[in-house]
Amino acid sequence: MPIPLLDLKAQYRTIESEIREAIDRVIASQSFILGEEVSCFEKSVADYCGVKHAIGVSSGTDALIVSLMALGIGPGDEVITSPYTFFGTAGSIFRLGARPVFADVEYDSFNIDPNRIQDVITDRTKAIIPVHLFGRLANMEAICRIASELGIAVVEDAAQSIGANHDGKKAGQFGDLGCFSFFPAKNLGCFGDGGMVVTDDDELADKCRILRVHGSRPKYYHKIVGGNFRLDALQAAILDVKLKHLDNWNASRRRNAAKYNELLESVDVKVPLYGDGDVFNQYSIKSDRRDELQNHLSSEKISTAIYYPLSLHEQECFSDLGYKTGDFPVSERCAKESLALPVYPELNAEDIKCVIHCIKKSHLKSE
Repeated sequence: MPIPLLDLKAQYRTIESEIREAIDRVIASQSFILGEEVSCFEKSVADYCGVKHAIGVSSGTDALIVSLMALGIGPGDEVITSPYTFFGTAGSIFRLGARPVFADVEYDSFNIDPNRIQDVITDRTKAIIPVHLFGRLANMEAICRIASELGIAVVEDAAQSIGANHDGKKAGQFGDLGCFSFFPAKNLGCFGDGGMVVTDDDELADKCRILRVHGSRPKYYHKIVGGNFRLDALQAAILDVKLKHLDNWNASRRRNAAKYNELLESVDVKVPLYGDGDVFNQYSIKSDRRDELQNHLSSEKISTAIYYPLSLHEQECFSDLGYKTGDFPVSERCAKESLALPVYPELNAEDIKCVIHCIKKSHLKSE
């Protein structure tokens, strides 16, 4: 049988009655924009993440945009972030007229290297956006220490990492603001697009709430220009159901990752780091024969994905930033070597053994 990279149908079967009840409740209310469902979900996320405020927005990208707008970041400002991540991170900075400034990543963790951040700080630096890539926290102690010393804001891009933690402190608790995505493929995914901003700062939370409704308060009175960044009630109701299962799903992802690490020990690939607080939105191995390996797994009907095939500093739309190939060698190496394997919670032990068998088979062929 084919092994998909992600099987949302398997997840849905386990919670179908809960989801349908939530959807029916929203339909019966005929209240679809913000409202009680969104408020309830916001409280659930705030409690789960251990923060004072959670503000539901329309996507993970919009969570980043709203956060940067709340910090007053715009033309002439610089924001430091990773070149090895989803486009929305740097795209959000660019859309506000600010300049994305890249710092290379750590090879082992895929996350931004704090030692490289220090090298690119200028008097125009207004924020750092560390990305908790693939469900593993960046080195937030070091990053926040740098930011605190220089009075720079920290916005956590935790789009792939809700529930990830280090020493009991969760993603979203470290920076001035934390941003989550509820894209369907995330560990906590809705039935469309959705996102969340979390913070302990009362003033920033208030600004985010105003900004998500075109900058209005009261309605139709606009002191600032915001956008249409609202989370709708249907997605909030679905997510509130799923949140109750998130810790169990994340635990299953960790078990699957641990099994991969164990079975791949004798294989010529580099396995991802494993920590008790990681949530493995992706399980990405590295191989200098990545493309060959992916083609072989595809021929065996095993789905994989490349996250991400081209570093952000090499993207055509950012050519005016002045970066070139070779500027961030670790990011570029990760882009050439990384391959995500199926790791979703419902993946069973036999499927994992099948994936491992096919990886070993591929490598034995070329020896």
